[in-house]
Amino acid sequence: MTAPHPRRTLASRLPEFPWDSLASARELAASHADGIVDLSVGTPVDPTPVSVQQALTDAADSHGYPTTIGTPALREGIVSFLQRHRAAPSELDVQHVLPTIGSKELVAHLPFQLGLGPGDAVAFPHVAYPTYDIGARLVGAQPLPVDMVRLAAEGEAALPDPSLASRIRLLWLNSPSNPTGAVLEADQIAAIVRWARERGIVVASDECYALLPWTVDEVPSVLDPRVNEGSLSGLLCVYSLSKQSNLAGYRAAFVAGDPALVGELLAVRKQAGMMIPGPIQAAMAAALDDDGAVAAQRETYRARRALLSGALRDAGGEIHGSDAGLYLWTTFREDCATSVRALAGLGILVAPGMFYGEAGGTFVRVALTATDERIAAAARRLQRH
Repeated sequence: MTAPHPRRTLASRLPEFPWDSLASARELAASHADGIVDLSVGTPVDPTPVSVQQALTDAADSHGYPTTIGTPALREGIVSFLQRHRAAPSELDVQHVLPTIGSKELVAHLPFQLGLGPGDAVAFPHVAYPTYDIGARLVGAQPLPVDMVRLAAEGEAALPDPSLASRIRLLWLNSPSNPTGAVLEADQIAAIVRWARERGIVVASDECYALLPWTVDEVPSVLDPRVNEGSLSGLLCVYSLSKQSNLAGYRAAFVAGDPALVGELLAVRKQAGMMIPGPIQAAMAAALDDDGAVAAQRETYRARRALLSGALRDAGGEIHGSDAGLYLWTTFREDCATSVRALAGLGILVAPGMFYGEAGGTFVRVALTATDERIAAAARRLQRH
């Protein structure tokens, strides 16, 4: 009897989870006499707004199944938020929006939910959050890192192989960028949207850091008529409340755009039982309405950014991009592993740029997500270095 072929698991086809490789650096940083300053992951440390906590409490008696499509209050809240803050047109309504269980879940599973598979390609920024790549791998599609600034200017010539253009079915934008903090201008996004539409490519724009601008006047959205020529066809905006409202633990996010694409996602997600818990939906609606809490949190990050950026420069670092968002994209003009180790020796843990693509090999990503006391501690250590 012939022995069966060993099964190749999906997990075995995926790369190592990047942050697992930081164990030794974390151990070194934790040995510092004054304790570790963990700036490696952008997880919020400040309190969730009181308005949101109260809404969660008030909705605690949630005995029935929630709906995948979301409550009317939540969907209306998403629409209002997008029209206030992301230049969404007045025509955008509840048929254009859908809540999701955090944004990472959607980023990882969007290729699957759009029906992509082997033979297809998923394009994403060449320096980027690793989950765009993972989403392609999960369905057997080809991950395709692309310099989006070059794509806007040069079209197909920006691709590693121009013949791959015909295989791209999904293209991710991320502005402001994680990790670089770079912001695409409206005309750059418009050029990419035109290029993608000519080829039938869905454009998904991850904009979760959009309300954290520092050195730019605006962060354009794919929903903006200046960008999309008055049509949402083929476009999706992905947004998270984790950063601006300290809701990472709530898994609170949404997608908005082309109602036909939103309808496809809804149909798949209903079949899979992908539902946000009822109390979280109520909390999301409250967060979307609390612009004051978002503005206050932004000022907290502004102060931390000013202190930490000055200290990094004092220590010999150069900060590139970082025009918006929660990170300082910093180089000490050496291999990123060397920088990670040196900073860990100061008790400061950061993420190596190689996590985000080959172009990040001499950079580290330094998060602003630590308490004021820990940010001040990091600044003192860097300034003495």
